[in-house]
Order: sequence, then C-alpha cells, then structure tokens
Amino acid sequence: MAQYLLQHARIVNEGKINAGDIRIKHGRIDQIASQISATPADTVIDLTGKYIFPGMIDDQVHFREPGLTHKATIASEARAAVAGGVTSFMEMPNTVPNALTQELLADKYHIAHESSLANYSFFMGAANDNLEEVLKTNKQNVCGIKVFMGSSTGNMLVDNMKTLETLFASSDMLIATHCEDEATVRARLELFRAKYPEDAPSFIHPLIRNEEACYLSSSMAVDLAKKSNTRLHILHITTAEELALFETGKPVKDKRITSEACVHHLWFDASDYETLGDLIKCNPAIKEARHRQAIRAALQSGAIDVIATDHAPHTWEEKQQGYWKSPSGLPLVQHPLLMLLELSAEGVLTLEQIAEKTAHHVAECFQISERGYIREGYWADLAIVDMQTPYTVTKSNLEYQCGWSPLEGHTFAHSISHTFVSGHLAYQAGKFDLSKKGERLLFTR
Repeated sequence: MAQYLLQHARIVNEGKINAGDIRIKHGRIDQIASQISATPADTVIDLTGKYIFPGMIDDQVHFREPGLTHKATIASEARAAVAGGVTSFMEMPNTVPNALTQELLADKYHIAHESSLANYSFFMGAANDNLEEVLKTNKQNVCGIKVFMGSSTGNMLVDNMKTLETLFASSDMLIATHCEDEATVRARLELFRAKYPEDAPSFIHPLIRNEEACYLSSSMAVDLAKKSNTRLHILHITTAEELALFETGKPVKDKRITSEACVHHLWFDASDYETLGDLIKCNPAIKEARHRQAIRAALQSGAIDVIATDHAPHTWEEKQQGYWKSPSGLPLVQHPLLMLLELSAEGVLTLEQIAEKTAHHVAECFQISERGYIREGYWADLAIVDMQTPYTVTKSNLEYQCGWSPLEGHTFAHSISHTFVSGHLAYQAGKFDLSKKGERLLFTR
C-alpha cells in the first residue's frame, strides 16, 4: 500500500482541534505530530486550510443487495458513502431474501468483500421464528441483531411478546431496534384511508406514524432491556417524548441503552412536506418542528448518542406513485457530514461534536476494534473537508444508484476533498480509486 504524509491540516479528534500532520503506513495511522518530516517513501498531501475528521461510521443504511438491485447495490452505495466521508457502514437485514439465517448473512458479507469501497458490517435479522439462528451470530465480526418492532418488508416484523422477551433475555449481542407500535400505526392508517381513499397528502404521514406509536414501542424496548440487562440501541429517534427514556451524564461506553438520531430528522420538519412531498416520506416519520428542536438539543445533553443516515434509496418512479403507494425512505449517505457542517454553522453542533457523534460514539456503542478515532495504531479512516470550496447537490454529481436527492439544488459551504478507507485513498477531487476494497469491521466484545 502507498504511504502518505498529510501535512498542515486541522485535526478534529477527541474533543479538540489541533494543527498537525499525520503519516499513514500499512493502512494505519503511523504517526501524529505537530510537524512530521517527509521521507522518500511518503506521498505528501498538503492540506493547508482543510480539516481532517475521523471517517463517519454510519450505523444504519439500506443498500438493497441482494434482491432489490434495481434500487441500489452495495458497490454503488458504498461509493456514494465514501464520496461523503462515510468510511464504514452497518447495513440492515430487510433485503430480499431477508437476512434471517447465517447463510444469508454470509452471502451479504461475500458481496461486500468483493465490491464495497467502504468498510462494512451487516446486522443479523430477527423474526418471530428464527431465534435459534439469531443466537448463532458471532459477536466478534457482526455488528448486532436488528429487530423491527414495527412494519417492515418480508418476515421482519417481530410482534410476538414471548419471542421478544426470549431474545432480549438470551442475546449477549447489541440489539438495535426500529420502534413504532404496530397496533397504533394500523389503527391510524385505517382512519386516514377512510378520510383519503384515493389521493392523500404527504403531511398525513407523521399523523399516522405519530408520537404515540414511537413512544409506546421505544418504552417497551427499554423495559425489556432493563429487565434482562440487554445491550439495546434504539435507532432513529423522532419525538421529544422518547428522549426521557435515555440517560445523560454517563460515558457512552458505560451505557446499556443508547440511541441514535438521523440527519433527515435534524434537517427537515413537517413543513417540508409541502414542497418535497413523498420524497421525504420515511419511517419513522419526519414530524413537527418541536421534535426536530428537541432532537437537536438531545445531542447536546447526551440523551442521543450517535448520528446516522438511515440511507434508504428507492427509484424516482417508485417515489412518484402517490402517498399510498410511495415507499418510505430517502437517499442520504453521500451528504451527512456536509449537512452536519451546515448545522454546525447554525450553532447546533460543534465540529468536535460532529466527530464525536458520527465516529467516536459509534465505535464505543458497537465496540468497534481500532476505528472511530484518529489515533496512532488505529486504521486510517479519514474524511478531509475543504472549508473553502462550496458544493451544490445536482443529479450529475450523485453517486448512489437511484439518482435523485431531496437536497438537489442546495449549496453547501464545504466539500469533501479526500476520503481514506483503511489507509487507502479511495476518493480524491471527485474521483474514486477502486483498486482496493474496504475491510470487514471487527468488534472487541
């Protein structure tokens, strides 16, 4: 592998921003210092005026392979992730077929090994009838178990209370949950179908998948976890009410129950349905502005620990079918750091907190081995931001396969100039180097 010397950068890491240099050797961070002299082996990159962040570890994406490759592939979405400074991802099991057996899970790892530019891990899926398979999962090389406590595709809804109790009591792995109470959602759905039997406005989505649905399910998950001392991670928190369920004032590594916010719930609110309609239809729903403000504040208080994308691409044609047929989900994996940097400019987060919530805390939550920090000896997963060069989102510069974004036309003040994945310069100035693939994430558990 090439050896690199990154000079004259501003390094954002572990609560500080320091000027300095970084040498990358054999895929890892070999040296960090205020000044490092170049050797003949070094490829020197001058990063004057640029900031180095630990690469984002996105703990929730849907890359659609296998079975839904008309929407996306692991290869296409991993490239988009790397273009956005996302160096590692954890992908969800609701592909086709659902990843409900060890063999199907292994198939996804094989595809990623052959095609993913980013580092990767895949969740094992839980269903009402596959507990034995779930408990075979290797906690050293699989990120966790995913439980849909709300509607999903295929055989993924887990609504059998005995199954849930047994799973929470038996698993020694992290359980990640999608929390929306199914009975509440179905009752609200019937109510609004009666009111809008044909065409329905998009703004009803958060009225169907409402605060009550989220809180009932999240509180149940927390109760189950506390009863069995299970390691629980609740994904995509969307309501102010749910925040009371989570601890503050404790290091993430010491928490048994953690939570995640997604960039779209920090960026959009219900008023955006008027202009974007079903393009921002997702589960759980984007809700009123008061919830967005509460989630932003919870990042500061520590009630919410990490930030992810829940990248969930669908084709443009699928999203144009009208509310009742349009699938839920939106593509976001190429732009999360740029979105967060803009929120930083608004005073929502500091640069140090962006590094914390997108990398440090994700590594702590999942106990990822030798990643998530800019430290000597750790893998060199780095996102380099050019603070002076703006970036406008257009169809022509979208890297993910579906080819559309709810952010189209938006100009960010910053851009991603380089991305290193396990020491490989995978992205530079809009171009990819596909000669080396990403690595499988490992976990210290």
